[in-house]
Amino acid sequence: MGRWDRGAALEVDLIHGQLHGRDPQAVLNGANLMAIGDGSPANWELFQFREAELIAPQTYLLRGRLRGQLGSDALMPDIWPEGSFVVLLDGTPVQMELAPEQRRRLRHYRIGPARRGLEDPSYLHLQESFEGNGLRPYAPVHLRLNGALGNGISASWIRRTRIEGDTWELEEVPLGEEIEAYRIRVMQGASVLREETAATPAWSYPAAAQAADGVQPGDVLEVAQRSARFGAGPAARVVLG
Repeated sequence: MGRWDRGAALEVDLIHGQLHGRDPQAVLNGANLMAIGDGSPANWELFQFREAELIAPQTYLLRGRLRGQLGSDALMPDIWPEGSFVVLLDGTPVQMELAPEQRRRLRHYRIGPARRGLEDPSYLHLQESFEGNGLRPYAPVHLRLNGALGNGISASWIRRTRIEGDTWELEEVPLGEEIEAYRIRVMQGASVLREETAATPAWSYPAAAQAADGVQPGDVLEVAQRSARFGAGPAARVVLG
């Protein structure tokens, strides 16, 4: 995330359309944005690519990728399995307009060619509900620990934003939320040993609290930014030890 992926090329087969390579500056300015996922409503990564080599009809090798764009780094796997779906985000797909109260409600959708009627057998009928991930805060970055278990630990991190986060002129990016708030969890496997809220990008874990929780080396500290409209977003994680 945030670095050029110079590893093996990604092979994609298109149903229609063409792909073209772009120079690094154009990619950094937003060109060649694609989504890759498993077809479910929420499990998608956004990435960009610099090179597109045509190796067969409608088949390309994509190189020079920027992975985990626009906050999708919290969801991306190391490798997407063969058969995953890709969609070029060229401005054709548009965001559905849903009122806030319609989030997470099961709705019926019929998807097919616009030139044919909704009753045409080519249409696919789906029942889906959506979380409103466009409101989801990004995971914090640079989560660091000072100290050690048994002697007190202090944690710090850097928040991110969904709005105007690419500028370098400001000392800090805009908050993008009504208030600044973070959910801190100490996890032992799937069990939550401690959960607290912080209003600044820092948190302390005194030795007495560690003893009360029964925390052990290998347990995990999670930090997620909260949104008044969405709740907690994806978490940054670091192993305690």
